[in-house]
Amino acid sequence: MRVNQPAGKYYSTDYLKELCDLWDFRGSGVTNMHGSTGDIILLGTTTKQLEQVFWTLTNDMGQDLGGSGSNLRTPSDCLGQSRCEYACYDTHALVYFLTNEYQDELH
Repeated sequence: MRVNQPAGKYYSTDYLKELCDLWDFRGSGVTNMHGSTGDIILLGTTTKQLEQVFWTLTNDMGQDLGGSGSNLRTPSDCLGQSRCEYACYDTHALVYFLTNEYQDELH
């Protein structure tokens, strides 16, 4: 399963704990942080657990699922203005816009 990474890959420890607890409960507990698509990859679960994981991620945690559609992969960004004094534009705002604008092509 793919979970969309936050802008700049900034995570809170509370979020990571909640995600790991969910995956320990509903899946194998094995993850791949920022695989080839940039998403968090949750490896190994059964089909009957999928809907519960989707519900928890999207409704309880407010998380968007990642995408690997043939048209567009999940966009990711650098730390941008939050950490780089030479950044010329707000990379987080751009990725947020692109993710929302091309949502149908992601999934």
